[in-house]
Amino acid sequence: MAGYNEIKGLRVKYLSADPSNAENGQVWYNSTTGNLRVQGIGVGAWSSSAPLSTARYGPGGGGDITAALVFGGYTGTAQSNLTEEYNGSGWGSGGNLGTARSGNSGTGSQTAGLSVGGVNPPSAYVANVEEYNGTSWSEVTDIPQARGYSLQGGTQTATWNGGGRQGPPYSNPTSTLEYDGTNWTSGGALGAGNYHGSSGGTLTAGWNLGGSPSPGAAPGRTNTSQFYDGSSWTTGPNGPTEISTGSGAGTQTAALAYTNGDASNTSGNNKLYIYDGTSWAVSPATLGTARRSAARGGMATTANTALAAAGRNPNAVTLTEEYNFGTNTITAAAWASGGSLNTARRALGGAGTQTAGLAFGGGPPNKAETESYNGSSWSEVADLSTARDGLGGCGTQTAALAVGGYSTAYVGTTESWNGSSWTGKNPMSTGRAYFAVFGTNTAAIGATGFVPPNTTTTASESWDGTNWTSSTAVNTGRYGLASAGSGTQTAGLIFGGDTRPRTGVLGSSEEWNGSSWAEGNNLNTARIYLAGLGTQTAAFAVGGEAPGLTGSTEAYDGTTWSTRPSLGTPRTNAAGAGTTTAGLVFGGQTPPVTGATEEFTGETSAVAPASNITTS
Repeated sequence: MAGYNEIKGLRVKYLSADPSNAENGQVWYNSTTGNLRVQGIGVGAWSSSAPLSTARYGPGGGGDITAALVFGGYTGTAQSNLTEEYNGSGWGSGGNLGTARSGNSGTGSQTAGLSVGGVNPPSAYVANVEEYNGTSWSEVTDIPQARGYSLQGGTQTATWNGGGRQGPPYSNPTSTLEYDGTNWTSGGALGAGNYHGSSGGTLTAGWNLGGSPSPGAAPGRTNTSQFYDGSSWTTGPNGPTEISTGSGAGTQTAALAYTNGDASNTSGNNKLYIYDGTSWAVSPATLGTARRSAARGGMATTANTALAAAGRNPNAVTLTEEYNFGTNTITAAAWASGGSLNTARRALGGAGTQTAGLAFGGGPPNKAETESYNGSSWSEVADLSTARDGLGGCGTQTAALAVGGYSTAYVGTTESWNGSSWTGKNPMSTGRAYFAVFGTNTAAIGATGFVPPNTTTTASESWDGTNWTSSTAVNTGRYGLASAGSGTQTAGLIFGGDTRPRTGVLGSSEEWNGSSWAEGNNLNTARIYLAGLGTQTAAFAVGGEAPGLTGSTEAYDGTTWSTRPSLGTPRTNAAGAGTTTAGLVFGGQTPPVTGATEEFTGETSAVAPASNITTS
């Protein structure tokens, strides 16, 4: 047998300490610890990702962990027709299904998806089949007989669909149907009727594991696996336990089954079942949150990645987790607690970055206190000249702008911060509060907002460091909105809020190009009194009221909004600063009024540490 040096072209190094720059696959002997070591042995692990906008269980799914699709499902009160698209970081809205349903099987990609069968209402199975083109769904040829919770694998134009549940009277068909993009034809029969199993693969190499073999109201579970070659099914090795209501990913020789329920975990377990082409085993990589009935369908094309989206434990959830197998360790994006403000407040102004932030004003009652953040704690610095809340802020920790708000009346008061003190400047032409401000302390835009006696304005004003002058009006007057546009007066974004009189919270956004406002795409969750941060093409919308308090976070990429991990504590009327990879949110009302700070850190990936080579 060839030795390591013959295979790799080098000998195992004899070192007194682990090398600081080891490459993946490099092997060495550590004489200090007495261990043979290797860099980059692959590991599998689940990590949390951004939640869906709508909680649901039993939806269809397709795609992979960089471009996935979830559609339909049951929210706990109704069948859903909603589609959400995943971009590898978060979920955004897609086109609605023509027929709301759950228990539908899915496959395909984000731009070529397929939804087959399902139930709507819960006791009525449907035969509807729809295709997705990346924007909208269209009805295509129905399956010959209505069924739900069926097994499925393949693509939009080459798929198999087998088993499922029909009725009443309830039965589990053994038939397999094949789709060529136009018509359904009969394929080989399953060895046993089955529904709710994990499944995947291709039209000529499909697989399934577990499921429910009995059609009654309280169906049992199985640990049987079956494999399809395009014409017939054969029984494969049994899985470790009897499971059902699962999801699947991977191929016929490298498969993953997850989000299953079993006899001891009827609300779902956190186990991952892996098939290596010979046998099934339970992986040491466990889901962070146990659940069942997540998105059904080919959610990945290899066994190195998978996506667990939606599900039930015991009710509908929005949870998303990614599975990755490789030499890198992934740390999920998340909000974490930072140092608290010395003075709790809401409706305050904010500026700066995650490690150099500035908080000023707020209430109740109206406050003038200013605090500086160093990345871990807040320190009191010089007060505003005019105490107020509902004010706007922009700029940096050493060059900020505080403008407008409510003192004893709605004011246009403007103050400039130089890092140590505030200096009064010429006021806005129109006093206003709960409005949008973006830019720098020498070049900013102040837009829309609440004005007396009890209304909103569409008026915008431009700041040149000395004076405010009239600028182009926004399309929709609103208050309680947020903005992004750090560092520039010519590329801003406003979003959320409400009109006056109130007509319902808004999800609409508008983009500023330096001369005019244009409608952008809507937030997934409409809200008022939210916080904003970032730039026009990389913005965050955080928290607010929708109408109840929310910690929901969404990111804007210049075109669409998609979900991100939620705040640890839902809040309204907070302030934001920083970027979408290093964000800061502070103050607000939970209730009560709070000084709590949260810091956002984007997803990171690092090479896994070296491991000992053992014979066990």
